[in-house]
Amino acid sequence: MSPRTNDGEPERELPASGRRSEDADVVTDADSVTETDAVAVAVAGQDAEAAVAAGTDEPVTDVRVAAVRRFAAAGRRRRMVELGACAAMLAVALTAGAIAVEAAHETRNTPVVTAAAVTPGLLASADLGEGITALQAHLRAQPRDFGGWATLGLAYVEQARTNGDPSRYPQAEQAVKRSLALRPDNDQALAGRAALAAARHDFPNALKYADEALKQNPYSERALCSRIDALVELGRYDDAARAADLADERRPGVPVFTRYAYVRELRGDVTTARRVLDQALDSSTTPGDIAYVATQIGQLAWNQGDYEDALTHYARALAADENYLPALEGRARAQAASGRRTEALTGLENVVARFPLPGPLVELGELYEARGAEGDRAKADDQYTLVDAWTALARANGVNADLDTALAAADHGDRTAALRAARAEWDRRQTVHTADALAWALHVNGADAEALPYARRATATGYHNASFLYHRGMIEQANGNAKDARTHLTAALKLNPGFSPPGARAARTALKSLKALEAAK
Repeated sequence: MSPRTNDGEPERELPASGRRSEDADVVTDADSVTETDAVAVAVAGQDAEAAVAAGTDEPVTDVRVAAVRRFAAAGRRRRMVELGACAAMLAVALTAGAIAVEAAHETRNTPVVTAAAVTPGLLASADLGEGITALQAHLRAQPRDFGGWATLGLAYVEQARTNGDPSRYPQAEQAVKRSLALRPDNDQALAGRAALAAARHDFPNALKYADEALKQNPYSERALCSRIDALVELGRYDDAARAADLADERRPGVPVFTRYAYVRELRGDVTTARRVLDQALDSSTTPGDIAYVATQIGQLAWNQGDYEDALTHYARALAADENYLPALEGRARAQAASGRRTEALTGLENVVARFPLPGPLVELGELYEARGAEGDRAKADDQYTLVDAWTALARANGVNADLDTALAAADHGDRTAALRAARAEWDRRQTVHTADALAWALHVNGADAEALPYARRATATGYHNASFLYHRGMIEQANGNAKDARTHLTAALKLNPGFSPPGARAARTALKSLKALEAAK
């Protein structure tokens, strides 16, 4: 196997206004904001305009985070009333301070430019900013380039994924639609539509669109990868394994290798997963590929409790790209598990200051709780409230965020809402992750007998995940299955003793209780 280059990770290039330009077919982010949020939008817009006037990207980031935090605070006071405004603020602040692609008017004299005019490879160049600028300039001059529009759509999807900016998805959708309007059967746009559906957690349509793309081009790397993603996220693991094998035959490369490894990891084959990732890293040459694969290895090592190996690979990822968000988050998590809590807190604070995503927000909140200094409880609550803001924004931009809601709310929010979200997600797709989320949501709501079958299903594939084992052990304890509870709680702490500050602490407490009960018999 010989890994090829990814399409790369496009830099932020956001629209200047929330209205559709007469000449542009890519909608801007504020299109998703409802009229009832007009006051909140106006306030955030004023802040954003000040940032734009400064002429730098940094103030825009500050404005975005400040807007989220300010209105998340309002959400704590009047949570249900203010949550919509919080999402609107985040949406507008995310989109402030950049320039939209404005395509020239289409005329009968404008030639149709083939997809080869602008390829996705442009976005994997050494300077991503220059690549996107070149693509934008090209589309202004050649608005009928269906390949260029497809590439732009994929760039928006990738940006939303890496930067946690769901307000990019409506723009991606419009770019892909433009491409398909110009050439309905072009596989680049069909694959882009599949990638967008997967990013929005619409996995049935992701599978459908990937299959449509593969009918046009059986060797489309994007479509092959989206097909694997969809099958995995629908819980069809045997089909996903076959799809990964097929993709490896047709288009071996970094995107396929990482998915191939993840399918094996989900089935408990950590050895094969690591071997494939190591081979992919050895063959990687671009900074984007190195950062991506090294981070995947770091995550795999973290899951097995090998924090030093994880830190080594996160360091390699950050040497390639010092701003690579997944590596920054992973490094902080591994530092916390290694006892380097101060470094971990600083790292996660920097991450959420730039990209307030649910995962690092919850992790940072839990670290504040674990430290327990004066004011840390309030700081932790701030992070959990920001999760609600992100969730509202994600839903406003077409993302199914029920799994994120269930996982965060079960431990740090509205338990009833957590159960409702977990049930909804389970009805859509039955995976190890949705089984675990539903099991835990049932447990925290006192439905332990109902929770146990789902906890068993979450661990049935052999996936090495300490959180799953911990959840199962706690549910077994609640059901009076002391022996099984000891087995799975012990396994969780042995596999990854730092999987979660509150979870590890609760697991140790539960084991002490179980041992005391056994000794008393």
